[in-house]
Amino acid sequence: MRTLLNLIWFLLAGIWLAIGYTIAGIIACVFVITIPFGVAAFRMASYVAWPFGKAVVRRPSAGVGSGIMNLIWFVFCGWWLALGHVIAAIAQAVTIVGIVNAIVSLKMIPVTCSPFGKQIVDRSNLAPWDRPLHSI
Repeated sequence: MRTLLNLIWFLLAGIWLAIGYTIAGIIACVFVITIPFGVAAFRMASYVAWPFGKAVVRRPSAGVGSGIMNLIWFVFCGWWLALGHVIAAIAQAVTIVGIVNAIVSLKMIPVTCSPFGKQIVDRSNLAPWDRPLHSI
């Protein structure tokens, strides 16, 4: 079931959102100081392309630096990537089949706005005591 949902998602929205994240990553990697932003964008591109079966958990080693990076990320990248998710959700919600995908797109917005200090893992690798921040 996860494969079918990922395939439908990829064809309807995942490829376009992943392209947006990839473009953001390439732009961020132009300057040496913004390479961590590029790495985060590439990590999110793979998550956005195939989200079903994945979960987002807090990274225990994240500190104040993650908060500062999230603030800078939101100002330069996060808001327009979140806007892309909203536009994709509106386009998907037009059809009954796409409503589920629209909900998934909207659930990704918090991770899109602040990707630092979080880790994307397979749901099958989660321990019972791990509580995902976001799971699809």
